Parts: sequence; structure tokens; C-alpha cells
Amino acid sequence: MLQRMLTCGLLVIALGTGARGADAPAKAATTHPGLEKLKALAGTWVEADKDGKPTDKVVSIIKVTAGGSAVQETTFPGQPQEMVSVYHLDGSDLVMTHYCVLGNQPRMKADPKSPANQIKFTFAGGSNLDPAKDMHMHEATLTFVDADHVELSGVAWVNGKPAEDHCGGMKLVRKK
Repeated sequence: MLQRMLTCGLLVIALGTGARGADAPAKAATTHPGLEKLKALAGTWVEADKDGKPTDKVVSIIKVTAGGSAVQETTFPGQPQEMVSVYHLDGSDLVMTHYCVLGNQPRMKADPKSPANQIKFTFAGGSNLDPAKDMHMHEATLTFVDADHVELSGVAWVNGKPAEDHCGGMKLVRKK
């Protein structure tokens, strides 16, 4: 019994040491102006009313994860339409994967020519969808008004062209 406990203990120590060993591969670059802006949004965001004042309706919860290399956004948390988007770098590109309530996962890439106060994402493929016919998020724009106010807009596509009545825009305020 003691030998088994020692063996298990040594195995745990060996695995733990190996996972953080000195010869671990170099960490991927995690700095990018857009990713840093997204990291600064960590927190809870509520919908703004017509006057721009915060409501009680939580629309988005944003957190930095994976050792600072990714940002996870949960939209409509706890609701039937809850969705998750994950933002991270792919080489020098800022990308996102949107895990949609439609059951598909469009991937989008940030346009490096986005204005300084915006990140514009455009469709760059996806899974579980045929972009020529299936409805999917095809574009998304995040506008940074100030540290506590952002605007989101999106364009869904269906049958290979923009959908007329899906998505739109939302104004969000950081919950204090």
C-alpha cells in the first residue's frame, strides 16, 4: 500500500514537473493591439437604454483566459440563445470563432485596417455550415466608445448574401 502511494505521488510530481519544465516550448506571442483592447473589456456588460443608460439586462460576460492568450465572451448568458465567442491570435492575425445558437461556428479575422476605435471582423471560414446557403454570422464590428461603453454590430448571411432581418446593433455599458 505504501509503495503504491509513493509510486502515485512520484508520478504526480513527475507529470507536474514535465508540464512546466524548463525546456517547455516558447510561449506564443500574445500581444496585439486588438487583443489588448479586448482584454480590457473583461467584466460584465449590460444593454444600454435609448438614452445610453445601463439597464439590468446582462448581454455579455467577458473574461481573459488561457494564460492571457485568449478572450472568451459569453453573450446572453443563461438564456436559451446563449453563445460564446473566443478571440485569440493566429500568428499575427487576431481571429475569433463564434459558437452560435444556430449550431455553426463561423471564424472571422480582424481587418488590420480597422479604425483605431474599432475592430472589424470578416468571415474567414467556419465549421458546420455551408456559407453559400446556411445562415451564419459573416461580419462583426466592435466599436470602443470609451472604457465603459461599446457598440456591437453584426451582419448575418443566408443563401450567400446578407440577411435582411438578422442581427443589427447593440449598445453596451460596463456593469459597475
